[in-house]
Order: sequence, then structure tokens, then C-alpha cells
Amino acid sequence: MLPCMLPNSVTEPDGSAVIRALSYNIRSMRDDEEALARVIRACAPDLVFVQEAPRFFRWRKHAARLAAKTDLVVLSGGATAAGPLLLCSLRAFVERTEDVLLPRTPGLHRRGFATAVVRFGAARVAVLSAHLSLDAAERRAQADLLLDRLGSADAPYAIAAGDINEPPTGPAFRRLSTELQDCWTVAPWGGEHTFTRSAPPRRIDAIFATRGVEVLTCGVPTSLPDITEADLDGATDHLPVLATLRLPTPR
Repeated sequence: MLPCMLPNSVTEPDGSAVIRALSYNIRSMRDDEEALARVIRACAPDLVFVQEAPRFFRWRKHAARLAAKTDLVVLSGGATAAGPLLLCSLRAFVERTEDVLLPRTPGLHRRGFATAVVRFGAARVAVLSAHLSLDAAERRAQADLLLDRLGSADAPYAIAAGDINEPPTGPAFRRLSTELQDCWTVAPWGGEHTFTRSAPPRRIDAIFATRGVEVLTCGVPTSLPDITEADLDGATDHLPVLATLRLPTPR
């Protein structure tokens, strides 16, 4: 039986911080919006890495409404109309944000990254939300661009999360997990598979962190007491990934 309790978000006296990071493909909020908000609130996240946020017409209004319903604020994303979005709690001190458009293969959907550098206590961390391509070659190239972006972020730690659109055996996923910690592999908790609408169930959504970030737990939050199976099923077609991470104080 998996424990339902997770470490609480906290800032230690030395400036280090324990945070909760949530990655969630929300399918443009086309499903049960109230169920989506209940799931996010129950996870009590400090950072939310959103994929398939509402795009184009009135996207700012939709993003602001989701943030208000979940007691969060919009951090970054949306301006590129590429889908990724970042939300954060008021614990986060925002240093900078940037939306990044990625090179587009003709005939394929334009992709992008929502990025920011934030601080929790004395711990600075670069964050990036991504939704990689459905095309295998483009997806692999985007994994390299993601790593390049984190490497140039000028922060001691980094967290990247998103819809990878392939399982851990895929080349893009393997590239990311070679350079970064695949948080589920390090400290599995809760459920594993994030897409169960078609067989076989797959883990195609993930949270990654640079070395030095301590991964305490990571997985689909199926065992939290305030999350119901009905809400998880009604909120969107993906399941969320929730990680509890400790960000040490940089030396």
C-alpha cells in the first residue's frame, strides 16, 4: 500500500526548499474544468508545468481563470501560442521568464518552451515546460534543444517537465534521462502510467531534474485523499505527474 502523505512544501532555515512540481497535459481545458481544478488544488503544487494550454482566442483569459481556480498565478507561456504554460504559487520569487519558439518542420505543429528562473528561499532554479513533437526525428532534436536551454539558464538547478510523446525506451526520452534525473525512476510513488486511454498504458509524461536536486517522490497522484478517480478521468485525457523535490542552498 503506497502512503498517501507527501512531504509538505517548506523553506528551511538555511534557505533550502522542499517544493512540489506538477506536470499536466490539460487538453486545452476542453473537458471537466472543475475536475481539473480540483486535481491541481489537491496536489498543492508550487510549480505547474502545463501542456496543451488554451491557445489563440482569449488564451490569457482562460489561463488566468485556471490560475484563479487553483490559487496560483500565471508564470510564463502562452505568448508563443505553442501550448506550454507555467503556473506557480506565491512562494516563488520570479527572476525572469521567456517563451521560446522552436524550429518548425513544414507540415507539423509549431512547438515551444515556457521557461523561467525562480527562487524558493535561497535556492534558484530554472524551470521549463515542454510538449515534444509527434514526429520522432523532430522530437529527438527538441530533446537536444531542451537540454541546451537548461544549460544556458544560469541557475544552479533546473527542472523540466512535460509530455514527451514517447515512453522511456524512446530516443528523446532516453536522451533526457541520460543527462537529467528521471524523477519517477529515482523515487517512484503513486502511479506510473500517464496515458491510459489506449492500450497499452504508457508513461509518456515526466518530470526531470538536474543533478543536485534531491528527488523525494514522483508519480501519478492516485493515492492522495482529495483526488478521486472520477476527477482524474474527467479532467483531461492524460494523468498528472507530481514530484516532491528538495532544492539545496547553493554553496
